[in-house]
Amino acid sequence: MTSTSKSPSTNAADRTPRATILAGVPNINMTLYHRIRFRAGDPAAVITDASGRSTLIIRDIEMHRARQLVKVDRVCCPADFPPPGGLSGDRPTATAQATAEFLRREGIRELWTDRTLPMIFAHHIREVGVQLHYDPELGVRERRSKDAQEVEWLRDAQRTTEQCIEMVCRLIARAPAAKSGILMHEGEPLTAERVRTILDIWLMQRGYINVPAIIACGREGGDCHNDGRGPLYTEQPIIVDVFPRNATTLYVGDCTRTMVHGKPGNIPEPVRAMHAAVKEAKVRAIAAMRAGTTGEAVHKVVIACMKEKGYPVGFPGHDVPPTYSGMPHGTGHGLGLDLKEPPLLDLGGPELVVGDAVTVEPGLYSPVIGGVRIEDMVIVREGGVDNLNTLHEELSWD
Repeated sequence: MTSTSKSPSTNAADRTPRATILAGVPNINMTLYHRIRFRAGDPAAVITDASGRSTLIIRDIEMHRARQLVKVDRVCCPADFPPPGGLSGDRPTATAQATAEFLRREGIRELWTDRTLPMIFAHHIREVGVQLHYDPELGVRERRSKDAQEVEWLRDAQRTTEQCIEMVCRLIARAPAAKSGILMHEGEPLTAERVRTILDIWLMQRGYINVPAIIACGREGGDCHNDGRGPLYTEQPIIVDVFPRNATTLYVGDCTRTMVHGKPGNIPEPVRAMHAAVKEAKVRAIAAMRAGTTGEAVHKVVIACMKEKGYPVGFPGHDVPPTYSGMPHGTGHGLGLDLKEPPLLDLGGPELVVGDAVTVEPGLYSPVIGGVRIEDMVIVREGGVDNLNTLHEELSWD
């Protein structure tokens, strides 16, 4: 995988060229990985000077591959820049020492960094007298506007996520129900835990790494971030929320559908009403999205829709009635290499830019009835969005 070339880093206020650093472990630090698009399990640093010349400092055994795959001007290793007292035998310390020594030799006395710089790098950089400044937008703005390659990786991840959800929903829909209402699978109760195991294996076979999916039935789904546990029941809403990471590209999918097992005519009316409101809110939110509008404006569209349908927005108080149903969370969030990235579709959400990848996921939750959430992933464009989802969003999957 190769990175796209980057222009010299500049001060956002006056466009003055400046030196920048991104550092950490590329397999963990997704901002660094996004810059170099190169997998490595040891610390690395990429320094771009005020002229735009970039240098990658990485472990020696990675240098050959990095020179082939990473678009930087120089690839070096810590041994190329030993400080006067020599390099530590500890690899992270040695990489930070070498980075600081590189800056000293290059005469870089002032440096801007992002929100992810490890303290070990900051410590050694300051020890050689370099002024280190924090830019809250460095790395964030570059990651928000997804390029064509990133959009294709996201599209692939979302396609696989949808296929997984469809497999799960059809499995649940076809499960027989015992007299108690508990769904059965291969002679045993079908539980949230069993469904998660089935979908984990399904995703692993297709090259995806999955954190625990949300399979929340009935009252379990009344808490929007409850993973769900125990048996699944007929005629109760079941939230199916899957958000896997592609093991090769590292880009994530994120999709939610809500289903009810049983005949469509037996779906409880409160669940139907919640589902209709959530569907309408999602339609209105997507229609309001385009580059230049704000995440707050989109969320306010959803707030207005929910209130119009009779549902409150915000956290419930302590004295709400058992029949309470409302939306306690924002409308969506950015995603890409991480499941949760800027921007937010929420109060205070920033202006959307071309290439933002954002979820749109209104939901309603009741401590008695359960929850209903529907979630798509969209790419923001000048005049609207590209919706990466095609999966149907009805409650019945027979």
